[in-house]
Amino acid sequence: MTPDQASTGPSRRFVLSDPHGHVDELLRVLAEADLVDTGGHWVGGDTRLFVLGDFFDRGPDGVGVVDLIMRLEGEALAGGGKVAALVGNHEALTIGVRRFGSMPPTGDSRLAQMFASSWLRNGGLTSDQERLTDDHLAWLTALPSIIVDDDLLLLHSDTVEYLAWGATVDDINAAVSAALAGDDAGDAWMCWQRLTDRYAFMDADGSDVARDLMTTLGGSRIVHGHSIIPDLTGVAPAQVRGPWSYADERVLAIDGGLYAGGPLLLVEL
Repeated sequence: MTPDQASTGPSRRFVLSDPHGHVDELLRVLAEADLVDTGGHWVGGDTRLFVLGDFFDRGPDGVGVVDLIMRLEGEALAGGGKVAALVGNHEALTIGVRRFGSMPPTGDSRLAQMFASSWLRNGGLTSDQERLTDDHLAWLTALPSIIVDDDLLLLHSDTVEYLAWGATVDDINAAVSAALAGDDAGDAWMCWQRLTDRYAFMDADGSDVARDLMTTLGGSRIVHGHSIIPDLTGVAPAQVRGPWSYADERVLAIDGGLYAGGPLLLVEL
């Protein structure tokens, strides 16, 4: 499919989350949807693609995932489309380890050890840390934490902890970026801790929690990654066939649990 062919017809919108270093699988699902060609270049025309975080850890090539998304951002823009990404908890952890994991500017050896041990427990790879460049870090720290796209409130994590940073999307995004780019290891640690929270919409009042969050931040449906569908539903990872809608249809979970043996879901909305 050529770029001209891909741009005909109605605009499409896709969401994807938690590729966790599996760049080949990411390329495969994008190619199956005719968003990239056999060389991995954008042919999606005016399609909008949102990647909801967790590029690193638990897979072989987190930096490769970042390089691909960074490149597709530019190619999609040139082709009349859009590729946008969110920062996830594993990005916060990766940045924290890089910046504070050995000798943080604060001199807080306890936080340094907390970053390093959390990273190891959560599948961190030395090869990713060694290949991170200043350009990667600048891109990662500038990523938004929340995107509102028309009717969708796009989040990495199924949590209301975002509100600890502010009451508007702009304020939250600015606060998280400042924390990840700043020199305070404690602020960076709070990004990892808050974005690791989960299951905010699972209890009996989950629909009300989701409604209240959207009243504050916008959108009429929440889409999130982070908590894998097998854990949310109790099905085996290999049995996941698509996203899971819950909380009275106000919330859509899209992380199929790739690292646990589930699929990398590319969901058209």
